[in-house]
Amino acid sequence: MSHYDVLIVGAGHAGAQAGIALRQNKFEGSVAMIGDEPEIPYERPPLSKEYFSGEKVFERILIRPAAFWEERQVTMLLGKRVVSVDPAAKTVTTDGGETIGYGSLIWATGGKPRELPCGGHHLTGIHTVRTRADADLMLSELDGVQKVVVIGGGYIGLEAAAVLTKFGKHVTVLEALDRVLARVAGEPLSRFYEAEHRAHGVDVRLGVQVACIEGEDKVTGVKLADGSVVPADMVIVGIGIVPAVQPLIDAGATGGNGVAVDGQCRTSLPDIYAVGDCAHHANRFADGADIRLESVQNANDQATVAVKTILGQEVAYDAVPWFWSNQYDLKLQTVGLSIGYDQIVVRGDPAARSFSVIYLKGGKVIALDCVNMAKDYVQGKKLVVEGLSPDPATLADTGVLLKELAG
Repeated sequence: MSHYDVLIVGAGHAGAQAGIALRQNKFEGSVAMIGDEPEIPYERPPLSKEYFSGEKVFERILIRPAAFWEERQVTMLLGKRVVSVDPAAKTVTTDGGETIGYGSLIWATGGKPRELPCGGHHLTGIHTVRTRADADLMLSELDGVQKVVVIGGGYIGLEAAAVLTKFGKHVTVLEALDRVLARVAGEPLSRFYEAEHRAHGVDVRLGVQVACIEGEDKVTGVKLADGSVVPADMVIVGIGIVPAVQPLIDAGATGGNGVAVDGQCRTSLPDIYAVGDCAHHANRFADGADIRLESVQNANDQATVAVKTILGQEVAYDAVPWFWSNQYDLKLQTVGLSIGYDQIVVRGDPAARSFSVIYLKGGKVIALDCVNMAKDYVQGKKLVVEGLSPDPATLADTGVLLKELAG
């Protein structure tokens, strides 16, 4: 049986950062990373953006080149999936029946795309965007595709819609709620992106329910609850992820929507840490509520906290969340969490395609969505981190720099 001083389960952003941080912090013990894909760690956001559009080849989205991991003696155990954990014996078992021992375990598995809960969801031509293989399969099928239906009006769905529109496809976006991005942004941003997509020829349909997917072996259409059918040669499903934590839960870890961790990213099981998309944690930027954060920032910062804790350093996770999305020639940058906002200030003119939406709660700035407004994003971060309460009218005045309001 092989044994590693630190075993990292998951080879995405969080797992990669854990491996990087261990060596950066002069850890000299043995380190291995288990990944269920054949590839060494790569960036996932470009899968629905630059990689999908062909702007970046795969080598350009690797988090580090292969030589990096070899030089730092991080053993890559690829094409394997952990199916069980024995916290007493300090071992994991893979889907191939291999048992691997560990001193400390860092669980960084992220999640699996949520499947459609309806008939026809296994037909050929239905895709999710989570792995390189997902993106490659879609790209390989595109030549024979004219009509694409995207189910889900979140960032993944909208980014895919933007790229497919550039490819000349006829794209329909189906969103169950009354606006796109409803779970993550305020109405001004939602309406702006709806208008942008429609201006680019996307058929955005709101408040629609999917009844089933139609087709024999291959998808031919999406049937809606009202009985109408949207013709489709390809369907892309972007309705969120299910955190991949079952082996930890089965082993007795506290959790539900992910696995619960404390401020040092420790689970309830000894010497087992969880980081990234699958880690359910109290977050001060969500008013202390327990949440999961699906972002590169969270993956990197939590991984670093877990590593430093393993190495005996005093540290706690307290990083301001940030995100980004590229659609057409629009770069959206978000800082903070708009959860529970009670006031919105629009700074700038959405018609000019360069503006910011500022969210306040109890008078305090809690988040900003900045569209082609990098300066607001950079300067507004301090407002969020320090929970400042500028005058809303001044916030809306583009003649006043946000850094002037941050003191």
